[in-house]
Amino acid sequence: MRARRSVSKVTDTAPDHDELARLVAAAGRVADHSSLHPWRLIELRGEDRERLGRAIHQAEGKDGASSKPLRAPLLIAVVACIRPSGKVPDWEQEAVAAGVAHMLSLALDEHGWGVIWRTGRYTRSAPVAELHGLQEDERLLGWLYVGGKPERDREGKQHTIDAERFLSPLPR
Repeated sequence: MRARRSVSKVTDTAPDHDELARLVAAAGRVADHSSLHPWRLIELRGEDRERLGRAIHQAEGKDGASSKPLRAPLLIAVVACIRPSGKVPDWEQEAVAAGVAHMLSLALDEHGWGVIWRTGRYTRSAPVAELHGLQEDERLLGWLYVGGKPERDREGKQHTIDAERFLSPLPR
């Protein structure tokens, strides 16, 4: 975890579906109050990324297609699926979906893949929601962009976090 960093420029290689499925199975072990599993992931490869580019431009009122989804060979859409629950509020279910995405990004990084989590105002747009087949109770949290790590990023720079800056006792 200490060496993890976002990799914004990746190569054209990506994990295949079987490798990804194994990593998703591990990431799905995130803490999940009431075991609601309030998440799902969508693989976008090849032409799917071009379709997303068109939906993004449509959401922005532009013609053509955004090239942003072409920045990585694999995009993984992270979807929070809000389940009816008297015990688990919506925000906590969204947090579980975000936790799965983060665990997956750690697993991908550990297996040598470059990953960055991208969002944007269009994640809540109708054209992008329609493309992903989102239901009324689902929210797109963004995409993990996944590809090979360029040689210069294999070692990564380690930035130490000053834990004392973020960790404190309960106020009295």
